Amino acid sequence: MSDRTAWRIASANGWWSAFGKKRGRNGKKPGPPVHDDLCAVIDEHGRTRHVFAADAPNQLWLVDITEHKTAEGKLYCCAIKDACSGKIVGYSIGSRMKSRLAVQALENAVSMRGDVAGCIVHSDRGSQFRSRKFLRALARHRLVGSMGRVGSSGDNAAMESFFALLQKNVLDRRAWTTREQLRIAIVAWIERTYHRRRRQARLGRLTPIEFETIMNTTVALTA
Repeated sequence: MSDRTAWRIASANGWWSAFGKKRGRNGKKPGPPVHDDLCAVIDEHGRTRHVFAADAPNQLWLVDITEHKTAEGKLYCCAIKDACSGKIVGYSIGSRMKSRLAVQALENAVSMRGDVAGCIVHSDRGSQFRSRKFLRALARHRLVGSMGRVGSSGDNAAMESFFALLQKNVLDRRAWTTREQLRIAIVAWIERTYHRRRRQARLGRLTPIEFETIMNTTVALTA
C-alpha cells in the first residue's frame, strides 16, 4: 500500500510508530576526530547538513556499533551500510566492543565487495573507529576515512535509522537468553528480511538486493 494509506489506517486506529533510540557510550565523551567530515555540506543559508547518498555502490559506506543485553551479557554488532543501495555490506558480532569488532566488519565488507579503493567510510568518533588497527585497515585497502562532529544527531543518521529498525524488529521483540540466540536472529533478519524482503521507498520500492542487481545489470549492458 502507499505511505498515505498506511498513515490513514494507523491514524484511524490510534496506532503510532515506535523507533528505538541510540544507546549511550557509558557516559564517555568522544575523542578527537582522526578524519575530516567528508559528508558535511554547507547549504544556501550557511548551515551545515549531512548528505548520505551515493550515485553508485562502494562510493560511501556508513559504519556504527549497536549493543543489546542478553541473560549472558551484552552482545555488540558493528555494521557497514552502503549509502547507495542501503545494503549491509559487512558486519561483525561479538561479546566485546573492541577495535577488532570494527576491523572485522571492515574486512568482511572488503571481502564481499572486492576492489573498493577510494570509498569513503563515515563513522562517529567512537574509540573503535579511531584506533590504530582500524586506521591501518582503512589504509591497507585504500579506503578514505570520514568522521562526524561531537553532539550532532544527524552526523550518522542513516546508520542510526538502520539500527532503529533492527531494534524494533529483532532486539526488542523478546528477552534473549543467550548471545548465540540473538546473534542468529540478527544475521537472519539482515540477510533474509532486510536485504531480500524489506522494500524501501527511496529505492523505488525495491529491496537492496533487487536494486543492486538492476544497477549491476545496467552497468554491464552499457559497458
